[in-house]
Amino acid sequence: MKKTLFDKVWDAHVVDAIENGPQILYIDKHLIHEVTSPQAFQTLEERGIPILRPDQIVATADHNTPTLDQDKPIKDPLSRHQLEQLSKNCEKHGITLYELGHQYNGIVHVMAPELGITQPGMTLVCGDSHTSTHGAFGSIAFGIGTSQVAQVFASQCLLLKKPKKMRVTVNGSLKKGVLPKDVILYIISQIGTNAGTGYFCEYAGEVFENMSMEGRMTVCNMSIEMGARGGMIAPDETTFNYVKGRKFAPKGSDFDTKVAYWKTLPTDEGAVFDKEYTFDAADINPMITYGTNPGMGIKVNGHIPQQEDTSFQKSLAYMGFEAGGRLLDTPINYVFIGSCTNSRIEDFRVAASFVKGKQKAENVTAWLVPGSKQVEAQIIDEGLRDIFEEAGFRLRQPGCSACLAMNDDKIPEGEYCVSTSNRNFEGRQGQGSRTLLASPLVAAATAIEGRIVDITKHLN
Repeated sequence: MKKTLFDKVWDAHVVDAIENGPQILYIDKHLIHEVTSPQAFQTLEERGIPILRPDQIVATADHNTPTLDQDKPIKDPLSRHQLEQLSKNCEKHGITLYELGHQYNGIVHVMAPELGITQPGMTLVCGDSHTSTHGAFGSIAFGIGTSQVAQVFASQCLLLKKPKKMRVTVNGSLKKGVLPKDVILYIISQIGTNAGTGYFCEYAGEVFENMSMEGRMTVCNMSIEMGARGGMIAPDETTFNYVKGRKFAPKGSDFDTKVAYWKTLPTDEGAVFDKEYTFDAADINPMITYGTNPGMGIKVNGHIPQQEDTSFQKSLAYMGFEAGGRLLDTPINYVFIGSCTNSRIEDFRVAASFVKGKQKAENVTAWLVPGSKQVEAQIIDEGLRDIFEEAGFRLRQPGCSACLAMNDDKIPEGEYCVSTSNRNFEGRQGQGSRTLLASPLVAAATAIEGRIVDITKHLN
């Protein structure tokens, strides 16, 4: 029987199954952070259940951590308590923790891949919806709720119904200035935020084959924004080269053995998907969102569509935009380059290449937040921090930052923020804030100009 990448990884992890019912799936790696783990630890404590495999759990502090003065006591009492509780729980149960300030600390979906914790063919979960990021390696990765975090703690397994299979194929060559973020925003704008509900999505075709691992992670990260349980890209030489030599990657002959297995994972020719979409790379332009869900996106120089739907009208009213209008020249006072979607070194290289030799607009507050301590070190070592500072930017310390209003980095009410994060829901970046999702290149150009510009006219 012909199998998809998803079938191969899923079926290899089924411990037991009920006919036509749910299956017990073994979980290889469990990632945790300070927000969704305390209740799960408490549940096990109250029931007297030990953690089955603490050696397969990795913890980090990221969601409500400050991005300034991380060497000083945390001011916010809730954040301070959550981080203290995470430290106590990890120490008690023998779990590896990269706490604030540690050289490997960072956003959970940035630090795990860069340490080689994430590998092809794995099942990987975390109490965070954007766990789909790790599917870029050809792993089955998805977010879970707090009660499921407790299940994995206790059994290293989950009881699940196998999702259906979907494939999105994009062939051709991308235009200049079109980044992986634009690709996924375009896909979601075309198929909608519910197209993936009940499915695991595989991304296929020349565009994804030619992407870097950082780009693939950006795409898979936002699979959840089209309703999918997760996203996957078949492992190839790009994947193997990225994993090789990282701290927790297999070494020597073990690595060769793993690669031999990883090469068997790509979808068999002729394997059947439950749903398929195909796009042409030539149709994709630099994108920006205008509404309050990630599917409400247009090319940056395009027009907002006309719709009579009540929720659509409500969204436009919240954003202060009108159907038929354009976003070009809209004044922007806040720009955020960061989040688990776009806070890797490649994202800052792209931004720095545009910013170099220019000056940030006086009206703009720009937050440049690396996804990890390692990314922060790369930014400094490569001289990118100097480029940013000469242009009037200030580099902050790692964390989820202004992606979500769970820390100090909030966008004021009524203000627009061009953001490289993944969600533009009402209040996502702060009560009353208005989020416009875009690539690091569009965000950098916005910070320089102080308004939304057609990036295609600013490229050499």
